[in-house]
Amino acid sequence: PEQLITGKEDAANNYARGHYTIGKEIIDGVMARINKISEACSGLQGFFIFHSFGGGTGSGFTALLMERLSCEYAKKSKLEFAVYPSPTMSSAMVEPYNSILTTHTTLDHTDCAFMVDNEAIYDICRKNLNIERPS
Repeated sequence: PEQLITGKEDAANNYARGHYTIGKEIIDGVMARINKISEACSGLQGFFIFHSFGGGTGSGFTALLMERLSCEYAKKSKLEFAVYPSPTMSSAMVEPYNSILTTHTTLDHTDCAFMVDNEAIYDICRKNLNIERPS
């Protein structure tokens, strides 16, 4: 529970809110928590970052977080695991815009990116794992 960070509102599928508004309010607390956890590590190698490209928090806040990680932990590896939105399964009209903005921002701040799209994950669940309605 000490590592759990909560907020009162989300970024409403808006990159700018996740990066510049809501993100700016919580980034210092998030970085303080990361610093505390990393100090307890005997040999920190880097970070795994899991996020969505389509939503406001996943795109905007994660871009801000990766910028800060690059500044404070420049020599540590940052491996990004991203879920790219699918046009056939889109939950918000702005997902393509969020994706473009976060792609541009995170390019300079990740060492390696692993990307999957939502539709492919759903297909794997349905066809290979026999899960009719993945959630």
